[in-house]
Amino acid sequence: MYSVHPVNDTSDREERLTLQLLDAIERQSNVSQRHLARHLGVALGLANSYLKRCAKKGYVKIREAPANRYLYYLTPKGFAEKARLTAQFLSTSLTFYRQAGGACTLVFDVSERNGWDQLVLCGISDLAEIAYMRALESQVEVIGIFDSVTERKHFFGKPVWKDLRSCKDADAYVITDLVAPLDLYRDLANRIGTDRILVPAVLGIHDLVTYTDQQEEIDRAADS
Repeated sequence: MYSVHPVNDTSDREERLTLQLLDAIERQSNVSQRHLARHLGVALGLANSYLKRCAKKGYVKIREAPANRYLYYLTPKGFAEKARLTAQFLSTSLTFYRQAGGACTLVFDVSERNGWDQLVLCGISDLAEIAYMRALESQVEVIGIFDSVTERKHFFGKPVWKDLRSCKDADAYVITDLVAPLDLYRDLANRIGTDRILVPAVLGIHDLVTYTDQQEEIDRAADS
């Protein structure tokens, strides 16, 4: 079985969002909170919360500008934290990419054998990016992404849906959320059943999902 990438942990997600926020501020000091929210792929309130947290920790300095605007600057402590987080994620990214890529290929192989050509990825994440790229090498097509919390409208040129009913043409749904994949799986199972939900082995939640013939095939291939 593939090991679980540490981004599954809540603390790791917080560090990843912190890194994205620090990077955005370093690139543009007059960035708006709305832009930060879009950059992080989170709601405006959550972006504001992370910004305040970074300011409280001394990573970001906030200055008021004309017309009720604000300027954000990285402090020396902020630059140091950004460097630390960058090194930390680079050290794990190659391993995760290899494991996740293999897991997605197995999912798409099973999809092809079942005649499921039109797939929806469920959850915008690094795993979703890897899944999309691997899908380009297979016979399946990612027709869109379901994510009920993001503010993004498109993902690699594909539509992002906040309402599951918009995914009416999907043959199957692939869990790609890295924050709470089991919660998302259970939510989808309650709404559409388990027969057409596929879970990449890299997520490590297989002992907790309902086993279908397709999922069992994925797990056997991952263990081989």
